[in-house]
This record gives sequence, structure tokens and C-alpha cells, in this order.
Amino acid sequence: MSSEPPALPVTFRPGRTRVVLLTAGVAIFVVITVIALLLEQLGPGERLSFVFTAALLAGVLFLLARVKVVADESGVTVQNIASRRRLEWAEIIQVNLRPGDPWVFLNLSDGTSLPALGIQPGIAKQQAIADARALRALAEARSTARSDEDQG
Repeated sequence: MSSEPPALPVTFRPGRTRVVLLTAGVAIFVVITVIALLLEQLGPGERLSFVFTAALLAGVLFLLARVKVVADESGVTVQNIASRRRLEWAEIIQVNLRPGDPWVFLNLSDGTSLPALGIQPGIAKQQAIADARALRALAEARSTARSDEDQG
């Protein structure tokens, strides 16, 4: 089922998941830091280790929250947890979000599959389905446009 592609550029992010992760990261940092400051029996080194641990935990949650998929005229940039990959439209053969998948997978022209964590059905399943359809429509429209340019 193909839908009308959205206007470019467009960014896909797991909005609700992102809010939960960022809120939890800030809350964890604040709570652990306050506890470190309130515990009178802790020395300066122990307090610092509490704050460092809080920052480390918050940092991991912030890293998880930065995933996204950005589509523009020339292609797609997939920002996952620890990697970023730029793809031309011609490289994307298929956009998949099957029932039970944790996120969208992009089947690529080199025979590999790239997970795109920026579209994930975790908390907002309907939004993820709509985003996957939009990215699929963009990929199909761009591959058709490239085929027309090559023939013309």
C-alpha cells in the first residue's frame, strides 16, 4: 500500500521514546547527584564517583535518544546509537517494518540490511507504521524518478 511521500527534508525520530529517555536521563542524574550531596558520610572522592556514575548513566540514555533517520533530496542519513551512515536513494531497495520488528530495516543494493533505529514501534506503534510508510513512499518515488532520469 503506497502513500503520498512527505515533503523533503524530513526527519523521523521515535518522539515518545526520546522524551522518556531524555526525562529519565535528567531524573537519574539529578537524583543520584542529590543523594551524593546529602549523604554526609561520603568523602569528596565518593561524591565525585556518584556524580560520575550519574553522568555515565544519563549519557547512555542520551545516546539512545539521538537515533533518527533524515531524508533529503539526495538520500537518507541513518543515525543509530553509535554510527551514522549516509545512503543515496538508489542504494535503498526496500523499507521493511514487519510485525514484531524492533525497528525499520533498510534492504540495500549491496545485499545487506541496515537497521534504522529512528523508526521504532516501541511506545508509538501507529506513528512508527506511518513513518515507515512515508519512508517507503519516498524511497519508491526517488527510485522511480532516478529510473526516469536514466532513461531520458
